[in-house]
Amino acid sequence: MVNPIPDSVRKIWDNCNIRGVILFSLSLQMVLILFASLRNGTGNKLVISVVWSAYLLADWVANFGVGLITERARDTPDHSKQPAENNELLAFWVPFLLSHLGSPDTITAFALEDNEFWPRHLFGFIFQVVAAVYVFLLTLPGNKLFIPTILMFIAGVIKYFERILALYLASVEKFRESTLRELAEHYQKRDIVIKKDRCYLEVGCQYFKIFKGILLELMSNFKRVNFAGPFFGDFSPEDALGIIEVELNLVYEVLYTKIQVTHSVLGITLRLICFGSVVAALSFFYFHVEKHGFFEFDVCVTYALFLGAMALDIISFFFLIFSDWTLGALGNDDNESRLGNFKNRIASILQRFIILKSPRWHSHSGGGESEVLDTPFLLRRWSGSVAGLSWITYWVEAPPSRVQKVNSYLHLLIIDFVHRSGVHKIFEDITIATNKLIQFLRIYKIIALLDFNLEKLVALFGLGDVLFDIRIKTSISHEPLTKELWRFIFDEMKRKAQYADDPEVGIKRICSATGDCTLQEFDTNGDLIAFMRNMSATYRDFSLIESVIIWHVATELLYYTAEKVSNEKTYNARELSKILSDYMLYLLQLKPALLNSTASFSKFRLRDTCVEAKKFFEEKSLKPNPVKFACEKIMLEFNAWEVLLSVLNDAIKLANELQKLEKDMKWELVSKVWVELLSYGASHCRPKAHAQQVTSGGELITFVWLLLLHFDLVEPKS
Repeated sequence: MVNPIPDSVRKIWDNCNIRGVILFSLSLQMVLILFASLRNGTGNKLVISVVWSAYLLADWVANFGVGLITERARDTPDHSKQPAENNELLAFWVPFLLSHLGSPDTITAFALEDNEFWPRHLFGFIFQVVAAVYVFLLTLPGNKLFIPTILMFIAGVIKYFERILALYLASVEKFRESTLRELAEHYQKRDIVIKKDRCYLEVGCQYFKIFKGILLELMSNFKRVNFAGPFFGDFSPEDALGIIEVELNLVYEVLYTKIQVTHSVLGITLRLICFGSVVAALSFFYFHVEKHGFFEFDVCVTYALFLGAMALDIISFFFLIFSDWTLGALGNDDNESRLGNFKNRIASILQRFIILKSPRWHSHSGGGESEVLDTPFLLRRWSGSVAGLSWITYWVEAPPSRVQKVNSYLHLLIIDFVHRSGVHKIFEDITIATNKLIQFLRIYKIIALLDFNLEKLVALFGLGDVLFDIRIKTSISHEPLTKELWRFIFDEMKRKAQYADDPEVGIKRICSATGDCTLQEFDTNGDLIAFMRNMSATYRDFSLIESVIIWHVATELLYYTAEKVSNEKTYNARELSKILSDYMLYLLQLKPALLNSTASFSKFRLRDTCVEAKKFFEEKSLKPNPVKFACEKIMLEFNAWEVLLSVLNDAIKLANELQKLEKDMKWELVSKVWVELLSYGASHCRPKAHAQQVTSGGELITFVWLLLLHFDLVEPKS
């Protein structure tokens, strides 16, 4: 049988496979150390995909490289296709691959569950070390790279050990054990002191010591921690945002990086030994090793590995120095000793650099004056954006709209170029010509026929759910967090924390409220409360899913049929209602775990609502475009056709009830109901789900959850 792989290709593979794998492994390490640290500051799918791909490939490529070198080393010099000296150089590369298996400091785990696989990495560590020793022994005696190989072997073992230790410390059982021990120490010493006049960075680090036990649902232990500090409402909303940013960034560093290892005495010692070994090995290789007998390209690859190893350590050192964890360890020291003063001086110097990561606000006009969160991309601790999904724009297949239309500088440059160069006129001419051609050829009839057959094809192969998910994801919009929205949420949490006469009763009432508290506050005659109770009674299990969809559809109808608002306060309440409404529907459909709901049931409810609206317009022989026209028709003429449980029908009834209120009161009520629903979802979500969000840009609901904790508005579950 003829071999399908040509001899020339096999020869290239035999000569270049190890070199290619080695360089590819080094490249993956560089990608990880540069991009992994960005994933907590962005929800960009491209960045997340690059990090995910590099993370999965890094271990596989390094293991594959060790296997190739081991197989090559088994060849005796008599049968090998290259000099014995060069085999020694190949064996010298194995410790570099061990260090690559240790991963950069910026990522040890891609997901929270990866930390639980530390035993698997431990077994892998043992087998790879045995393989490295085996390859090294095959080059003896007479290996002129004996000393640099030993030095790099030490560095590689340390790197790999650091990763296993970091995974072990971040695993659930060990993290729970260490957290309980720390909480017990703080309870005995009462040494946690929060000072309002401190930098928000230091305050955030101190609060993290208190709240990190919440990640493991150690609510009862958290309640026992006594600390001295101000009421959280004494901080400004902007400082509160910065404090929570620091806390979530520390959550990310503890669970997904080597920060717990590198900030310990053991970690610092190991890191110094590791870096010293690399420098010593490079010096010995450069000055004392005779390069005769080595391929010139392989020598260049070896220098690239050395420089890469040193670059990784240097970059890691800067990440270590300028991390929030470092500032937390140095700052807030009231000790008047020389050491205490020295630590405070170092902390004050670091603050000047770390303060660059503070939340920054940018003023813009988008129908009204507002300020949006605009922290530079490389300095973000979270994405700073609020995603949204609009039911009406999804249903009528309109492009996703944004309340805050903020364009990036690059976007503005492109728009300016298109208009200055006249390119937009060319596109307009092409569009006009295409429409005329379609009308002439009557292609629209063919398209209509294809669309009809496409629906049958989708139903035949059961692709409805797949297409539904694709359409949902393409309908998502992203809003920058506005200062008005954050202040509004903060003030609502602060107000709720203050008005509860009995803390236990107040907390229980707030945690179980899905709009009831706000309705009782605004609905003086009780009509809305009675309406909501009657509506919820018609459902067997009226859950957060029904509440969100009904209030969302009602908000959509009110928003798109409302007249222009001149009052700034009412305008802000209207826009905030729209943003929160879209955000809650987005969570319900794309991230139901954050609302402690079932994904399949929430999708069924939304799809059912769309089907009802579609039937209505088909029966009336109307086209649901534009959006404003569709909303007006639904409000005026919709009939549920005697459907007993119609979410859309209930939403329309709710919208009509809200329409009876004064304009100012209506939007204030709706906006506060959405904050209440958001608070309910945040408080009923498992802490683990919040901890998982920090790796992909974070979510506003996680900030609300921490706000509730700071204001002591979360009901203990244990």
